[in-house]
Amino acid sequence: MRQPAVYILASKRNGTLYIGVTSDLVRRAWQHRRQLAGGFTKKYDVHMLVHYELYGEMTRAIEREKQLKKWKREWKIQLIEEKNPHWNDLYRTIL
Repeated sequence: MRQPAVYILASKRNGTLYIGVTSDLVRRAWQHRRQLAGGFTKKYDVHMLVHYELYGEMTRAIEREKQLKKWKREWKIQLIEEKNPHWNDLYRTIL
């Protein structure tokens, strides 16, 4: 599924959050799950896909990523819980 996307990963429910952007959500989520994406997500074991948004253009996805990164934590949690109230790992839904 090669399509621009913004995604939010979590270490657990209400845990550490990470916001990213990619052109291939399946591949990128897989990399995070296997801890092949170093840095922050590997250090803090952040690999559960709890929210994602698909876009037609990468520029729009990048704009949204920047917007979400500026949000307060409580707003991010509210965004996640609107569509994923139980913080399920959505990885299997994108395969």
